[in-house]
Amino acid sequence: MLSLRLSSNVTKWQIFKLSIPIFFSNLAIPLVGIVDTGLMGHLESQEYLIAVSIASTFFTMILWSFGFLRMGTVGLVSQTFGKSDYRELVNIIFRNICIAFIIAFLIIIFKPILINIIFQIFAVSPETNSFIKDYISIRVFSAPAELIIYVLVGFFLGIQRTFISSVLIITLSLLNICFSIYFVNVLGLNVKGVAFGTLMSAYITVLLFSVYMYFYIIKRFKVIPRFVLKKLLNFKKLFKLFNINFNIFIRTILLTFSFFWITYLGSTLGEEYVAVNSILLQLIFISSFFLDAYAFSTEGIVGYSIGKKSSKMFINTVKNSLILSFITGVLISIFFLFFAKEIINLITDLEFLIFLTYKYLIWVILIPPIASIAYQLDGIFIGATQTKELRNAMIVSVFIYLFLSVFLTKQLHNYGIWFSLLLFMILRASTLHFYFSKILNQFR
Repeated sequence: MLSLRLSSNVTKWQIFKLSIPIFFSNLAIPLVGIVDTGLMGHLESQEYLIAVSIASTFFTMILWSFGFLRMGTVGLVSQTFGKSDYRELVNIIFRNICIAFIIAFLIIIFKPILINIIFQIFAVSPETNSFIKDYISIRVFSAPAELIIYVLVGFFLGIQRTFISSVLIITLSLLNICFSIYFVNVLGLNVKGVAFGTLMSAYITVLLFSVYMYFYIIKRFKVIPRFVLKKLLNFKKLFKLFNINFNIFIRTILLTFSFFWITYLGSTLGEEYVAVNSILLQLIFISSFFLDAYAFSTEGIVGYSIGKKSSKMFINTVKNSLILSFITGVLISIFFLFFAKEIINLITDLEFLIFLTYKYLIWVILIPPIASIAYQLDGIFIGATQTKELRNAMIVSVFIYLFLSVFLTKQLHNYGIWFSLLLFMILRASTLHFYFSKILNQFR
């Protein structure tokens, strides 16, 4: 197992090797968004594209708000893995799966409220509102499966089995793409087809990989996974889990809100800017999922190094992962410089949208190298379970970002929205750097 061959001299090649399968799985994630956007962008009316853009961004924001189910799992599992406490490792998984079920139940119950919130925020046409309602009414029932997938991915990343976590994400994404194309192009279900595609793919994926995880734990750790309520209700460990998860929840909901804020600001300029910024965000998400590959692989190594109390392993991991991430960010920018227009042309054939989107491509080219530092520091803090500092850094960054975005949008129109996003990435990196010494204290 790769994690057991890691020494304190963690090299760039080892980090890159761990990240390779995550690159491919992370490429599959934005492809789903591109395919969904493309399916809607080639229909006869822009209302389909606008509705899916708003509804999917909003619902993704809701689910990403509970990203602690992955991030908290990675940190706790990797540290427990470093201590070779395999029974507790299983208990961590069960605790987070129970939390996932509770959250999903609440999301489904509050579906009417979620739909009403969207209607209150966005002033769009009645037809677009109808499509939004159709999407959310179906997609909401995928919540249990999608949240459990967060836990499964967190588990495999925590034990540094990045290949398995990547196969899981690729399976989910490919099923999603195939189902969406079938439901939209063959059955003619437009917005409903995209939502059904996500629903079907999520449940099939979670069933397959839950069974795989069960037998993997038995074979690898010689532990039979059992749901023992008494073990799960360890209040000291529950409090630690709650504290970690709550901090990550606050951090994540603020982060996802920041991206949703772009959609909102675009709507204040006109419906066409919702569509334009949605297309540009797909390119940003492509870059972020590539850069997150290093963050994801680093989370497990950082947690493992803390469990082993190896400060040398930690320092080498931080230094080499930051260098790799920045270089990759530069390469992504170069790629977008030459091929971003071709990607946009694949997403939509509406000429006025293509023309508008071209005007703002410079921001998509500038952001990746700067964002790479923020993404990587995120992974380092998550692996170290230094979630209080992660939360505080995000609060400061978002507060300043919101103020700047409103001011810059008034002054520079849609250019201001993207300039403020660039500044937001700088703020995230700067505030996390300020707290970095807190992690080093764990080795003293």
